[in-house]
Amino acid sequence: MAEFTFYTVAMSRGQISRWALHEAGADYEHVMMEWDTRPESFRAINPMNKVPALVHHHGDHDHVITECAAINHYLAETHPEAGLLPDAHERAAYFRWLFFAAGPLEQAIMARMMGWELAEGKDSTAGFGTLERTLDALDGWLSAHDFAAGSRFTMADTYVGSQFVWGLRFGSIPERPAFKAYVERITQRPAYAAANAIDAAIIKGAQG
Repeated sequence: MAEFTFYTVAMSRGQISRWALHEAGADYEHVMMEWDTRPESFRAINPMNKVPALVHHHGDHDHVITECAAINHYLAETHPEAGLLPDAHERAAYFRWLFFAAGPLEQAIMARMMGWELAEGKDSTAGFGTLERTLDALDGWLSAHDFAAGSRFTMADTYVGSQFVWGLRFGSIPERPAFKAYVERITQRPAYAAANAIDAAIIKGAQG
């Protein structure tokens, strides 16, 4: 048995954590599911019935991890030899932008996509502010730094970067020079290419 079992759907947020699995060099096997045919037994792993989910077979017991940002950081911690954790001077930016992307950025993007309009003066109450403000915050950082934690790639970039890869591809994030340059940097990584190729092949096979 592999050390990790990865539950996912090909065209899903699971692609974010598959990239992390490859960056970490994790020993994993995947369980591919379809949106409409996820087995009822999967709810025992994730009661939300959503993907991805990761099970770490650790000695005589299993650990279940859900939520992409948590999965990806967990993989960095369990594979310190991969060099994806932040050092003492990178930790603040690492956690700041990892959780910013998982919280305000994703919420703001989804609110815009779903057509949810906040009442005037309620943007602070909602917590994520506005899409423009979240993008301006990241634009300021990425205009001055190559990566989420600063000058080098860390596991935070698998999550933050995925938001921009998908956002620019599907138009939910406007193309700005700093965003485009960031995406070009991170998608040149061999682990990104390897992980992306697996899901692309599965999607192509499913489409016949």
